[in-house]
Amino acid sequence: MTTEDSTDPTDSTQKKSFWEHFEDLRKALIRSAIAVGVALVICLLFADKLIQVLEYPLRNIDLFEKPKPTVSFVIGSTKLGPYVVSREQFAGLPPGEVPHAVFQVGTAQVGQEQVATLKLLPPQPESTAGGNLKVKLHNFGPAEGFFIAFHVSFYAAMIVAAPFWMFFMGSFIMPALNIRERQAIFPWVGWSFLLFMIGVIGTYFILLPISLRASVAYSDLLGFEGYDWRADDYISFVTHFILGMGLGFQFPIVVLFLVKIGLLTHKQLAQYRRHVVVLSFILGAVMTTPEVITQVAMAVPLYLLYEICIWIAWYWERKKRRSQDEVVEV
Repeated sequence: MTTEDSTDPTDSTQKKSFWEHFEDLRKALIRSAIAVGVALVICLLFADKLIQVLEYPLRNIDLFEKPKPTVSFVIGSTKLGPYVVSREQFAGLPPGEVPHAVFQVGTAQVGQEQVATLKLLPPQPESTAGGNLKVKLHNFGPAEGFFIAFHVSFYAAMIVAAPFWMFFMGSFIMPALNIRERQAIFPWVGWSFLLFMIGVIGTYFILLPISLRASVAYSDLLGFEGYDWRADDYISFVTHFILGMGLGFQFPIVVLFLVKIGLLTHKQLAQYRRHVVVLSFILGAVMTTPEVITQVAMAVPLYLLYEICIWIAWYWERKKRRSQDEVVEV
């Protein structure tokens, strides 16, 4: 073997063995787990704040409905309501088009009788007034509070520690790619992250309030009281729905990647429209909670994204044909 051969970067003697790669993967996983573990401990200290964040869609359950006057009643440390009323039904409402009145329930001695009293409390911010949750969340077991806190904190820890575990796992994967492959993969990763965030934000601010309101309305239609929910079920529903929509919005990335490598064309995509409708509902059942409301909420955006993919594929093919025609003319 010559000196030039021994310095060849493609020489198999310079490549790592399987067990060396396995050791690198083990180190990356351990470091990632440590980062997530530290973030988990920190998030557990702020579990109550995280719960309030997840309650935002519930507070905005009437997002697209016209506001109505409401009243709440405070008895000791317990708050009842809010209840929708009218000025004809409750003359003690404060001025304003859609007031929200909070009354302190008490008693007063009048002669030999105890008379119930209502004291109008001054307006308070939502954070100190207990919020305006129409749906009440309850725990029905001694350990449910801890499991809910752990559940929420784990998801938050994965997000908080994302820069660290992505760096550790990227350090393991990137050496296997050449410069051209790295340059090609970064735009796809960027678009993937953008679509994930669009799915998460759109679900959190728009789709979740609509879905929760539809759930309450459907319970009312069936004649059930739909304003008392199990806290663990609600947290599980919200986290799975948000995460599922974020992952579901990666569907266009997969489709466009198949177009880019030449396995699909825009004409083939157009022919598969009916299949994609069914696939969208299947993804809604698998990646979120298996309910009609969430399936529809996920299927509609996914199908719209698929239609956008068809137009992008058409544009790419048109651009490619123009480039080929210019080469032929030259």
